[in-house]
Amino acid sequence: MLEVSELFVSYGAITALRGISLKVDHGSIVTLIGGNGAGKTTTLRTISGLIRPRSGTVTFLGENITQLPAHKIVARGIGHVPEGRMVFSNLTVDENLAMGSYLCTSKASIARNREYVFGIFPRLKERLRQSAGTLSGGEQQMLAIGRALMGEPRFLMLDEPSLGIAPRLINTIFEKIVEINRDRRISILLVEQNANLALEISSHAYVLETGSLSMAGASADLRANPQLKAAYLGGYTQPK
Repeated sequence: MLEVSELFVSYGAITALRGISLKVDHGSIVTLIGGNGAGKTTTLRTISGLIRPRSGTVTFLGENITQLPAHKIVARGIGHVPEGRMVFSNLTVDENLAMGSYLCTSKASIARNREYVFGIFPRLKERLRQSAGTLSGGEQQMLAIGRALMGEPRFLMLDEPSLGIAPRLINTIFEKIVEINRDRRISILLVEQNANLALEISSHAYVLETGSLSMAGASADLRANPQLKAAYLGGYTQPK
């Protein structure tokens, strides 16, 4: 569904991505793990058209989208839930969801998508008239995902969905990610420092280190890899 090939990205004299290549198949969950500054967020922002690569290509459903502006990439069916959620804090939950559906011209589709979002995250319906800035971290993450779903994406990128969320809600968020993938067959590219949980729900994974891919393979194989366990899984405790 999505293929990234030999992507180089620079911020001035600093090279952030060094020729990375990855792919995401239809209906799959693929995770991208790595430490701070490894280039994970840069990868997602480049796919979204927010950053222009120095070289390399991004292909979505057979089309080269590397040079398309971000709004046209969204229109192609790629949704992006950014790191830190980035909800519109001064708008209500209802207004945030409306922002996510700005490309949809069918009132019936908008209504159907809203009901699906409320089915996945019933708490959002309870908070519909509440300002997004007053929500908890977990509720804001639900809203950010719900806002992306309002655009009817075929491919969804999630950047650190567990960041800043109470431990008791982390499993809930990940369960909902699996549910979205299963129910709507939305392909998902997941960036997550919580490597153990990310590898548990994904079929394939890539490991980024200082802008280069150091490892790739089936998630189950990477979870059992001693080198990866020592680097990313050793101190992890599953939240209860």
